[in-house]
Amino acid sequence: MRRKLVAGNWKMNGSADSIRKLLQGIREGAAEVAAVELAVFPPFVYLGLVEQQLSDAPVAWGTQNLSEQVSGAYTGEVAGSMLLDFHCAYVLVGHSERRTLYGETDDLVARKFAAARKLGIKPVLCLGETLDEREQGVTEAVVARQLKAVLDLEGIGAFADAVIAYEPVWAIGTGRTATAQQAQDVHTFIRAQLVALDPAVAAKTRILYGGSMKAANAGELLSMADIDGGLIGGASLDAKEFLAIAKAGV
Repeated sequence: MRRKLVAGNWKMNGSADSIRKLLQGIREGAAEVAAVELAVFPPFVYLGLVEQQLSDAPVAWGTQNLSEQVSGAYTGEVAGSMLLDFHCAYVLVGHSERRTLYGETDDLVARKFAAARKLGIKPVLCLGETLDEREQGVTEAVVARQLKAVLDLEGIGAFADAVIAYEPVWAIGTGRTATAQQAQDVHTFIRAQLVALDPAVAAKTRILYGGSMKAANAGELLSMADIDGGLIGGASLDAKEFLAIAKAGV
């Protein structure tokens, strides 16, 4: 039985004051959703604050990105070893915004995935298609290509200690929504790619849905057989909404 994971990607939002209030709200309600794993992904600069606030709470934390490099003259980058200083459990790799806004390639994402695993940080590999790709009917080809880049570099065994997040880019902040069945169909396809290589690993790999999950639609989405939680964007900035999503997965 895969334990559901509800993870909040705060993106480039928040201040020290707002984050303290947000974390207080999450801490206060976490016990009510203990059956679901909670995690938050703050901007780098707030990692110390998050660690301080959550050190004794049943909530994990991670970051939204990391460098594929170990160290060196890479101005503005953050090495995985630095994340260990803040006891990060997870890191997002290949988020749709990193791919589309910053040109991260499948190969680069695979190397970031490998860098995280080498340090014992669980990567959350983000996969997904754009609106154009969805309309062209190439969703499965795009997702398979993105997944294959990591499988070719790291192998199927790597997913025993990793998470996948499916993000239909066309359904994030656009006013368009994917139905629960549309989401399930892609999750089923992703898991089938893993099953073909190692059924045991596939059975325990959590696949999150990252397409504008909110309290209003979380129940239906999380009831799907292959949707093991959510990667939550804007809704994760409201403690009550974030916890309501998690409660839908209990």
